[in-house]
Amino acid sequence: MKIGIVGLPNVGKSTLFKALTQKSVDIQNYPFCTIEPNTGIVKVPDERLDQLAAVSHSQKIIPAVIEFVDIAGLVSGAHKGEGLGNKFLSHIREVDAIAHVVRAFSDENIIHVAGKTDPKSDIEVIHIELIFADLATVEKRISATKDLLKRGADRTAAQAIAVLERIKAALDAGKLAHLVDLTPEEEFFIRDLHLLTRKPFIFVFNGDELGVKDEKIKEVIKEYRASYPCVELCAGEEAQIAELTEDERKELGVELTGLEKLITTGYAALSLITYFTSGVQETRAWTISDGTKTPQAAGVIHTDFEKGFIAAEVISWKDFVECGGEVKTKEKGLMHLEGKEYVVRDGDVMLFRFAV
Repeated sequence: MKIGIVGLPNVGKSTLFKALTQKSVDIQNYPFCTIEPNTGIVKVPDERLDQLAAVSHSQKIIPAVIEFVDIAGLVSGAHKGEGLGNKFLSHIREVDAIAHVVRAFSDENIIHVAGKTDPKSDIEVIHIELIFADLATVEKRISATKDLLKRGADRTAAQAIAVLERIKAALDAGKLAHLVDLTPEEEFFIRDLHLLTRKPFIFVFNGDELGVKDEKIKEVIKEYRASYPCVELCAGEEAQIAELTEDERKELGVELTGLEKLITTGYAALSLITYFTSGVQETRAWTISDGTKTPQAAGVIHTDFEKGFIAAEVISWKDFVECGGEVKTKEKGLMHLEGKEYVVRDGDVMLFRFAV
């Protein structure tokens, strides 16, 4: 799963990305320092893995991962090609969710493209550009679909146009496309458009080391937190913490970093859950969408597992750990056998049975 790190130039995107991925990227005090997107794979923190591995005496631990993409800064007029506009927008279309980094720090030595720190205005600039880009996409599809309707070339054209017009009306009103409620059947008509404003948003407020100081900025954060997942952190401080060893972090009393909060928030924003497989060879976290049934969950491991799925032995990770493994959970009747209609729960430890 990909999460794109976006925002205006000089808000701390590249610093945050470096802290997240421990990769050396170009960080300079001028707009458009990042031109081509940097990408990095980040493991999802999950203390359950270590506990399961200890019980199974696993040789390897393989965590779930998220790919973060550091995308060039966006400026007003991007939808018309200003800055690196069109290139920037094409990179966003490829991600599954958007982590919008918003400047909430007060360092006057770092250039702000608008000349002052104003989080609400900064957010609106990004939203307007994404809305304009989506409008162009939707209008183009409406025109093409109306042509199909006239020629009688598509039986569902009228339904598609109705859905597209609803999306267009929202965008025209300055609203994000994700605010339009659609049924799964209606969603089908716009899925291939990869609308930017239909993607899940996470707001990352990049403040000072001791937290956000400005009361007006605090109010903006409170306002957005009511509707969106939000994370407050200091990218510069996170970059320093990321370089510490685990023992050093414990010594300093750092329990959950802002980066870990961002990763887990991103995981939740994409409606993802984790199930586990655990044995001597390895303990592994597998990422699936919430609501996934057992055959599809097995297919994440290998497509043949889904095709030949027969059943799954399921144990809660807590029961697995507390009982000391699979054998004791079976003896206590805590392992249950499930078929094709079982919806996998977060934290399930699973052993699949399938036909060869």
